[in-house]
Amino acid sequence: MNKIFGFILLSYLVINIFNFSIGNEKFFNEGVKLYKNKKYDDARFMFERSIVFNPKDSNSYLYLAKIYNIEDDQNKEEKNLEATLLIEPNNEEAILMSMKIALKKSNYSKVKDLSNTFTKVCKNLCKENQNILETLSNIEPKNNESW
Repeated sequence: MNKIFGFILLSYLVINIFNFSIGNEKFFNEGVKLYKNKKYDDARFMFERSIVFNPKDSNSYLYLAKIYNIEDDQNKEEKNLEATLLIEPNNEEAILMSMKIALKKSNYSKVKDLSNTFTKVCKNLCKENQNILETLSNIEPKNNESW
């Protein structure tokens, strides 16, 4: 009797864990489709559901930040970027987006710090860092000396 109960319990746990992981991936993938189709409210809902299933899903936080960027909600964008970088400190897209926010806020020292980190981790978006640094040097020429 105990062996049967143990087997049933183990089977139940395995099935639930499997469904849990598939559910999270399903919500994320559906969110990406909706995002690409510019259905941002629906995409946001799916990414939030994905986070409920897996709070350490940095990609869902990143997509939420992208949605809030489109909607010009800088506070929520920044919070989601911070969550992304907390989970995945080397996420170059999140670092780049954070640099752009810091530049808008005229927080030049943060731009410089993020740029140093970005230089170490960049693989695909390296040219963007140079564009931001050029913009920074045009805004405040005295910063050019410290680079």
